[in-house]
Amino acid sequence: MPDDNKTPAPPPRPDGDQKSQPNAPQTGQSSVENLPTKADEKPATPAPPPKAVAPAQTPAGKPAAAAPGASPAGAPAKPAAPPKAAGPVPVPWDSEMVKRLKQRYGSGIREASSYLGQNYMIVDRTLIHEILQLLCEDEQFDYCVDVTAVHYPQREQQFDVVWILYSFPRNERIRVKTLIRETETVPSSVDIWTTANWLERECYDMFGISFEGHPDLRRILLPDGWKGHPLRKDYGIIQQDKEWVQINLGIESGQ
Repeated sequence: MPDDNKTPAPPPRPDGDQKSQPNAPQTGQSSVENLPTKADEKPATPAPPPKAVAPAQTPAGKPAAAAPGASPAGAPAKPAAPPKAAGPVPVPWDSEMVKRLKQRYGSGIREASSYLGQNYMIVDRTLIHEILQLLCEDEQFDYCVDVTAVHYPQREQQFDVVWILYSFPRNERIRVKTLIRETETVPSSVDIWTTANWLERECYDMFGISFEGHPDLRRILLPDGWKGHPLRKDYGIIQQDKEWVQINLGIESGQ
């Protein structure tokens, strides 16, 4: 039987060349057979990604540190930090009262200044009692708010002794200071303000400052016999009188 599935051969070309053109399909054959297969196709080579710019290398092979204040590439430059404002400083304290005191005591008033709105004067130790009494009786500073001290171990005159005074009639607060060495005393002001009694005792207890003429100068916070004065800057923050604790409490210091 004839093969119905066979495709009849194409007629011969006039030039006798039985070859078909390279890309033209032969007669009776599917054009699909001559199309390039996927295996014959070469995929398009993608473009290589852009190379990252390597950071500058130091001789040791580590990235070089950016200069202080430098911004990353492409980022806007940061504004320079503003200069630090100067801190507060004392300014002269000018008042009619200060003028009267300076006129009367001259260099005995070593300084009269105002710091952050707080008026203070520094007076000679030998004049402190007389000036305090004058401030109470003539200038109406009728209330002694506090008597305290500040310790400066590196100074020759290690202590500032400070009286904080208030005037009810004038509604004014001032500070009076005097500087003393560790071995020096200051006169008591209990005869001027009764409230100075316990204030001076506390100053004696915490700093070891003696107030000459005080009626009952003894410790007020720590027990009698305790060694040391805790508000001095050379007294350790957890320091204790180990001997007193052992004798009176029967325990080791720090328990």
